[in-house]
Amino acid sequence: MTSISLALIQMHCEKAAIEDNIKEMRRYLDQAKDAKADIVCFPEMNITGYIDPQQHPGAVISREHPAIKEITGLSREYHTTIIAGFVEENNAGKPFITQFVAQDGDILGYYRKRTIKDDETKWFSPGDDLPLFSHSGLKYGLSICADIDDENIFKELARKGAKIVIECAAPGLYGDQGTRNWQEGYDWWRDECFGKLGKYAAEYDLHIAIATQAGRTVDEDFPGGGYLFSPKGKCLAQSSDWEEGMLLAKIPVE
Repeated sequence: MTSISLALIQMHCEKAAIEDNIKEMRRYLDQAKDAKADIVCFPEMNITGYIDPQQHPGAVISREHPAIKEITGLSREYHTTIIAGFVEENNAGKPFITQFVAQDGDILGYYRKRTIKDDETKWFSPGDDLPLFSHSGLKYGLSICADIDDENIFKELARKGAKIVIECAAPGLYGDQGTRNWQEGYDWWRDECFGKLGKYAAEYDLHIAIATQAGRTVDEDFPGGGYLFSPKGKCLAQSSDWEEGMLLAKIPVE
């Protein structure tokens, strides 16, 4: 049995700092190349940062934006598959929260976050599609952060034939930044992943992987955390703490 190597990136993504965030992506892509990763997965909104689009309209970008083209080019330069996220312009209303998949210089497709709730309803529109992607015969789907609360997304992806779902997340932490308890924030998100994604993995015979924004931005903190769950719901790999970094995990391909 062969396997696909998946690099899950816990990345600091400053808000509206597109050029700086792409530089950080290059640093992780170098690490992933050295580790011979087949797929490199970045967190939710890692290109634009987790922005309020009303405060940072210049960081709301289209699919034709130079940043998207640059990252697509990086997938060719590094001979890899890149999963990356941004705030996508929507001419018909509020922007979308979008992840796209680039492979060897081509864009394979986009997924727009379906679960828009709480404060996000003021800023973003939900997507309505659940695309499948493929790498060396391995079919996979994407979910984004609050999609963790919609079990039907994982059920539907499994029904379509996905063998793995990759969750790209940026769950902002509540509370004052000056008194932040990083362990507490990390433990909260870890418990969410174990309690929900571990359950879905076992229920729908899926591997589920998670890549999360990490660290402090100008006005918000993120808990970090990379994980891989088996189709039995067992955690096969996890990051050790809330710090930035890369978790390398292997997915068997039959």
